[in-house]
Amino acid sequence: MDYLFLWDDTPGGNVEHTIEHGLTTDEVESAFDFVEVETTSRSTSRPAIFGRTFNGDVIFVVYDLDKDDDGRDFIYVRTAYLVEDD
Repeated sequence: MDYLFLWDDTPGGNVEHTIEHGLTTDEVESAFDFVEVETTSRSTSRPAIFGRTFNGDVIFVVYDLDKDDDGRDFIYVRTAYLVEDD
C-alpha cells in the first residue's frame, strides 16, 4: 500500500529524530509495507507499529495519522527506532 509521509527536515524535526536512532526515512517508510504488529505507544497513546524494513530489521514506529489540505491521509512519524534482539 502506498502511504503519504510528511517529513520535516528542519532542526528538531522528525527526520532528525529518525537519524538519531540510526535509521533513514526510506527504512521507516518501508516498515509500513511490512507491518508485523499494529499497536499504540504506551507513553503517548499514539498509533504505533512494529514493522520490518526492506533490509530485514524490525523497528518500532510511533506516528500520527492526519489529513493534508486536499483531504489525503498522511503519516507523520514521531519517532522510530530499531528493536533490539533479546
